[in-house]
Amino acid sequence: MTPKLPLLSLLETRVLGVLVEKERTVVDTYPMSLNALTSGCNQKSNREPVIEATDAEVQAAVDALKARTMVIESSGARVARYSHNIGRVLRVPDQAVALLAVLMLRGAQTSAELRTGTERLHRFADISSVEAFLDELAARAPDQGGPLVKRLARRPGEREARWMHCLSGTPVEDSVPQASHELGSADLSLSELAALKAHVGRLEDEVAQLRDRFDKLTRELGVSS
Repeated sequence: MTPKLPLLSLLETRVLGVLVEKERTVVDTYPMSLNALTSGCNQKSNREPVIEATDAEVQAAVDALKARTMVIESSGARVARYSHNIGRVLRVPDQAVALLAVLMLRGAQTSAELRTGTERLHRFADISSVEAFLDELAARAPDQGGPLVKRLARRPGEREARWMHCLSGTPVEDSVPQASHELGSADLSLSELAALKAHVGRLEDEVAQLRDRFDKLTRELGVSS
């Protein structure tokens, strides 16, 4: 039996999401130092909401997660480094961990957005594969710790329903419709806009990854960047 987890704060879910993301995308710097983890939490791209957390606040979130064995500390050459343990604690497969990470980093997402957003964490064959894992996470029984995601009601003007994680409690339904406008023949479709946004996000992530590697190289060479 998996005990029901205590509710996590926004910063705690952000820390977990960053650890999962960087484990798959910046292998050279994982496990992560506190400084790198703070930078990942405050990253402007692919984050919703964007936050400005201090090292002390991130450290407090890490300590709380360590107490729940969701984060593990290891000793590096000079600084402590941190890795996630979310799959074992929640007893979910890597595919589910990837979905939860994107939801923790980017907020509510449609199945199509999740498939695009998890591309570098786990490549799903199609949207139905994404939905199959989401359905399993949403149907978890109380003796398994309860649901980990929830399908939100579709809002006016939306074609697809969105999903949100339940690690911070049951998501509150947002019934406020998005601002609408007349679409002309030259306008992009909603799916095209989502794909373009995801592509820009991936490019920003690649730039951040290159920056991390550049910083590591300059430190090794003793050159100030």
